[in-house]
Amino acid sequence: MKTTAASLSPRKMPVQRRSVATVEALHTATIQVLVNEGLSRCTTTRVANRAGMSVGSLYQYYPNRDALLSGVLELHLTKIADALDAACISARGKPVVEMARTIVRAYLSLKLANPDESKALYAVAAERDGARLMGVIYQRMVNAIAQMLATAPDNTFPDPVFIAHLALGVITGPTKAFLEGFIPAGYTEQFQTHLSRLLAGYLQGV
Repeated sequence: MKTTAASLSPRKMPVQRRSVATVEALHTATIQVLVNEGLSRCTTTRVANRAGMSVGSLYQYYPNRDALLSGVLELHLTKIADALDAACISARGKPVVEMARTIVRAYLSLKLANPDESKALYAVAAERDGARLMGVIYQRMVNAIAQMLATAPDNTFPDPVFIAHLALGVITGPTKAFLEGFIPAGYTEQFQTHLSRLLAGYLQGV
């Protein structure tokens, strides 16, 4: 059955403090089930049980499992975009080396804060409405980086948007490989430093 945007939308937005707390509990429970049992076993029943509520209570906020997973993914991606946006604003007008350090630090601070969560959500992003959500957030991050690059005092980028696309790829590609275990965990302490140098070298050499 084709998934529609309407079927992925929350039934209602949390306004009251109690409602906000309920949605937060559902999101936390969803992550826990994803991490401990995997995507295929992440059902509304298991999530509701983990959150300590009935399935009926869950359905007051999300009409189905896909909507719940989409909501959790969207929150995760939005937090990353918010952090990167703030980092880009703070780095405007600074040398490109400092720009690279700032945005790498901001991105990794969230992605590596809870690596199991980040890894579990890669599986969610690969299905359902993940591609659309990723596309929206990706473009937002590219725009933030491009606006930052346009203020660099030590380099002039003829096409900041194109450079921003590649810069974001420099960050996200190795980070995904690291979280999925292709880059050994023993390199954790070196990872941020080397990734910053990699991006800085690219920005200096363009």
